Amino acid sequence: MVLKEIPTESVARPLGRNEVIGLLFRLTIFGAVTYFTIKWMVDAIDPTRKQKMEAQKQAEKLMKQIGVQNVKLSEYEMSIAAHLVDPLTMQITWSDIAGLDEVITELKDTVILPIQKRHLFEGSRLLQPPKGVLLYGPPGCGKTLIAKATAKEAGFRFINLQPSTLTDKWYGESQKLAAAVFSLAIKLQPSIIFIDEIDSFLRSRSSSDHEATAMMKAQFMSLWDGLETDYNCQVIIMGATNRPQDLDSAILRRMPTRFHINQPNVRQREEILKLILDNENVEPTVDFVEIAKETDGFSGSDLRELCRDAALLCVRDFVHNTHANDSLEEDCIRSIQQQDMQRAIQKMRKSKSAGGQSVLMHAAMD
Repeated sequence: MVLKEIPTESVARPLGRNEVIGLLFRLTIFGAVTYFTIKWMVDAIDPTRKQKMEAQKQAEKLMKQIGVQNVKLSEYEMSIAAHLVDPLTMQITWSDIAGLDEVITELKDTVILPIQKRHLFEGSRLLQPPKGVLLYGPPGCGKTLIAKATAKEAGFRFINLQPSTLTDKWYGESQKLAAAVFSLAIKLQPSIIFIDEIDSFLRSRSSSDHEATAMMKAQFMSLWDGLETDYNCQVIIMGATNRPQDLDSAILRRMPTRFHINQPNVRQREEILKLILDNENVEPTVDFVEIAKETDGFSGSDLRELCRDAALLCVRDFVHNTHANDSLEEDCIRSIQQQDMQRAIQKMRKSKSAGGQSVLMHAAMD
């Protein structure tokens, strides 16, 4: 079989203009198809794809609610924006917190006033609002309530940051999410970044920490320092914890303003009880002072549960009386009485002792 010789001129002939354009077009189409195919495959195997899409929709909805327009957000900022809370929709105010008047007054003076009256403090760096505020104390004593009330009263955008939001299976994504927290807060300022149970996220560093976790903490603290050097920035990081001794010393340095929210004393428990039962049907003979004395060691949330149990006793009596006497004309629940409160106290004591509640030991903050 004789092969036909190819003329040398046709091999060495340069491509024409139309042939070059056609080749480039085919290469472009091939590259685009390959890129989108690989992207689709990666998205298909990503288990968090659905959550990311839902977070983006939630973020867009929240941004419209708080009236933020013409602000472009990145993909990572959208993920953080899903945890935004509009201060106008918050139902918590200072009047909903009882027994913490001293803490509230100091918060108003040191955090809220320098931002609301910026013109009074422009000439002083010492009187600028703190960039870090730590609320520490036993659980159930109102730390989260105070943070929300601060955002409400000051009109701050509230970013309720969950540590799980900053975790991602892809290497390097956690650092980008940490950067997005601060960039979003700056775009939406004045704003508060609130981290509940901050000890679980920014605990003391050790050599046994995972590399990704250590890098995320370092990135977070580095960006935090950027807020402190910018005196015009209206972003505050608030943290709440019942284990301050577990926090990294570098974090404590960045949170110079600290408030100890301890368990309420007798006077504070009396105020909390009156606030909780303010709009409830309570007998005038109920002695709040006596109840406050008998609830030593109870937190604010314990007192709320106590009042709820007492109210449920009234409901239970109504149901039993209705079943026992169908001809009962009165269709209303009786008022909460002193004996209901006493029975609820006994029930709470049993549950607290069964739970083996221990006394919280706090580390020195100085």
